[in-house]
Amino acid sequence: MTTASHDPDALARETLRLLGPAPDNWVPTHPGIDHNVAVIGGGQTGSAIAFALRRAGIGGTTVIDAAADASQAGVWRTRARMHKLRTPKNLVGPELGIAALGFQAWYEGRHGADAYAALDRIPRTAWADYLAWFREFLAIDVRYGTRLLRIEPVPGTPVPHLRLHLEVQGQPRIETARKLVLANGVAGNGAPFVPPFLAAAVDAGLAAHTGHAIDFAALAGKTVAVIGAAASAFDAAAVALEAGAAAVHLFARRDHIAARPVAKLRGYPGVYDNYLALPDATRWQQALRYRRAGSTPPADSLARVLQFPQFHLHLSAPWGAARVQGEHVLTQVHGEDFRFDFVIAGTGYSTDPSERAELAGIAPQVLRWRDRFAPPADQRDDALGASPYLGAGLEYLEKTPGSAPWLRHIHVYNPAGFASVGVPLGDVPSMRRDIPALVRRLSEDLALADLPLHEARITGDVPPDFDATLYGQALWHGRAPATEPTPA
Repeated sequence: MTTASHDPDALARETLRLLGPAPDNWVPTHPGIDHNVAVIGGGQTGSAIAFALRRAGIGGTTVIDAAADASQAGVWRTRARMHKLRTPKNLVGPELGIAALGFQAWYEGRHGADAYAALDRIPRTAWADYLAWFREFLAIDVRYGTRLLRIEPVPGTPVPHLRLHLEVQGQPRIETARKLVLANGVAGNGAPFVPPFLAAAVDAGLAAHTGHAIDFAALAGKTVAVIGAAASAFDAAAVALEAGAAAVHLFARRDHIAARPVAKLRGYPGVYDNYLALPDATRWQQALRYRRAGSTPPADSLARVLQFPQFHLHLSAPWGAARVQGEHVLTQVHGEDFRFDFVIAGTGYSTDPSERAELAGIAPQVLRWRDRFAPPADQRDDALGASPYLGAGLEYLEKTPGSAPWLRHIHVYNPAGFASVGVPLGDVPSMRRDIPALVRRLSEDLALADLPLHEARITGDVPPDFDATLYGQALWHGRAPATEPTPA
């Protein structure tokens, strides 16, 4: 229990005091360059990266987000529909090892240690409140209403940098940055994947992807189909049922729901901590294994829908076609005809940069997994092959050597990196390992780009802190020669 005199942030404040101030910005400024690092996305990942850059002494960072304001940023108050996060409550998150800035310290400061101990997983709304506190307490400045439209290199300059075409509060603007980090969520390197047979239904307002805004209240009394069996599909089905849907039918391609969760990989640090060093064939097999197995909804997501008798589960029931007839969507599965008032596609996201407007112009130059690795015929996966093949700093690489070296200044911190790093970048489990590695690479690149300036700083004359008068009186001048005694 807290009291009126209790300061829930006392521990966080004291910890920051003991850590001491962040280092001064050591990155030299250059004419014509507005930012050292531009972070695209002001959610949990963008905020964590901004804080980590500050603690590394890298100033000149800007964080932008297309959302109108903080309440619309990220997914936790918008597209996320689960009651609880799907990850364990004790994972290292945006605090990156500074425990006093983590969720547990924040929650216990407001509700007590017993309340935290009683949580099995973190409530979604509590996580959203924590992230809002994290940004505010650490003074992470996010420029809302700012959208990235296009990226291009600035050629012929001593210091490589990028030109960013932005839309700021509806007005066009051009800014420049030496480094760009795409920390922009599940669709940040592609788009929600909507099966082609649903395109007409989407256009008619009779279908939507789980990543889209959905008016669930309007589904009251209606018959709804959900395509997909991942956690987001079950969460959407639950919200539709809770909103009063007359019936919800969930269709899964696979013949089971229980699957092998990606989380198991984190329990084997020998592989997880060294994932980028693994052979391409091993990484491909792991990514393909999880794609084919499908993600596992937590047991409480299943319990949430199973309490409704009007929920119906169809296994081994993929959709192959659908058509719009009036105000309904018609399909046939295993010879049975179905008629739905609305269809929700829980069908995941593509990771092909050509499907993202601001990346489409550079996409042909980006190295993909299909350019780097040719799997056996029985392991072919075109969607996985379209994913970017990331470098050790999570950076884009050029498809044709020497054609676009500037791509290495664009770093991907969103789930498009799954094939390269083994976990969805941007989710909480990736933060402990991958944000420090990213910041280390950004620091290294920025330092080496200005090496002559840094060498001058460390080898140039530095005025002494004091002169010889401070210690002059203690100087030893040697013992004075002994003198002969004067005769009597």
